[in-house]
Amino acid sequence: MSLDYIFTSLIVILLPGTGVLYTLACGLNGGVRGSILAAVGCTLGILPHLAASVVGLAALLHTSALAFEIVKYLGVAYLFYMAWRVARNTESLEVNENAPRLSATRTIATGFLLNILNPKLSLFFLAFLPQFVAVDSTNQTMAMIGLALIFMALTFVVFIGYGLFAAFTRRQIVSRPGVTFWLRRSFAAAFGLMGLRLALGGR
Repeated sequence: MSLDYIFTSLIVILLPGTGVLYTLACGLNGGVRGSILAAVGCTLGILPHLAASVVGLAALLHTSALAFEIVKYLGVAYLFYMAWRVARNTESLEVNENAPRLSATRTIATGFLLNILNPKLSLFFLAFLPQFVAVDSTNQTMAMIGLALIFMALTFVVFIGYGLFAAFTRRQIVSRPGVTFWLRRSFAAAFGLMGLRLALGGR
């Protein structure tokens, strides 16, 4: 492992995406607990992409336009569903001191699905990790798994940071009830725009 790998991974992870957006939303809604659960779910969502890369499914997504499009549009559909759910559910992102505790299972599962339905994450592992595996490595598969686990650890730490930031700003939001209205619409619009960007984006 090199410092170049860590630095490059951090740049990729820090870029706002669906996982970051979801973790922020859970931090605002569920406080520290919600942000941690969301970070766990999003981090676990990397595992299927790691497995796919190791067994060669990422290569299939890379070479098969049909396979890539199927996974991509499943992700698009789920992002649009998230946008619809946040916009229609008046209790979503309801920031108040007496808000019911988020379901741990549902929070983790949603974060997991958001990441698993992102075909570009598999392509990222396919194109990114091999560049940092030594050619003379005695077990390149294990080396790739080790790098991916480091990427997951970095993802978890960064997402926790995003989530805790949101959790610790809850009190300021609680004192301004009108902010919740615009937060809900902003997050819904962001999920919708990300779905649209994924739908219109290329490989």
